[in-house]
Amino acid sequence: MIGRRRLLGSIGAPILLSFSQHSWAGKQVEEPLADAVRNALRAAISGQLAPPELEFPDIERRLAYLRWQAAMSERLKRRKPDFRTRQEFLQTVWYESRRAGLAIDLVLGLIQVESGFRKFAISSAGARGYMQVMPFWTRLIGDGDPGSLFHMQTNLRFGCVILRHYLDMEGGNLFMALGRYNGSRGRDPYPNAVFASQQQWTFSGPA
Repeated sequence: MIGRRRLLGSIGAPILLSFSQHSWAGKQVEEPLADAVRNALRAAISGQLAPPELEFPDIERRLAYLRWQAAMSERLKRRKPDFRTRQEFLQTVWYESRRAGLAIDLVLGLIQVESGFRKFAISSAGARGYMQVMPFWTRLIGDGDPGSLFHMQTNLRFGCVILRHYLDMEGGNLFMALGRYNGSRGRDPYPNAVFASQQQWTFSGPA
């Protein structure tokens, strides 16, 4: 699911592209899930799927978020020229990353590697959307509709929940979790690509 190269399609319709040997394409392996795990993952992806309403405990936190959003928006402008689209995307990434307990710059780095920020990306393995989620996940823990993975918040929620699941499986070992997400567990190239991409999305102030 995570990779540095751009995989992808056009905004009008999904396009299946062939990948060079240097491309990263999501290849999560379908594994048996215990009922308790399946139910926990289903619960984790449930809830309202609309542009999230962000809540902050105080004005300082809100201002910190706005500073982060402004900085990330500028960095993302070339990939997403439309301001409103960019703002909604960043708001949703912020929300879903924090909801899953993941670093926001890590998630942005993963998206860059996996899809190059293309909403309708499809890998040669069939992974879909921003975070290159394999369609079997919609059958295991969703509504069975793989087309829903082209919906922005659905894709980001699935991707973040799945990465959180893999991170828990690996006892907090992010290197191994990223490899599992990509179907290359234990090998260096993919995690290293994500870590390198993550550095482009770090922010010096709190968010």
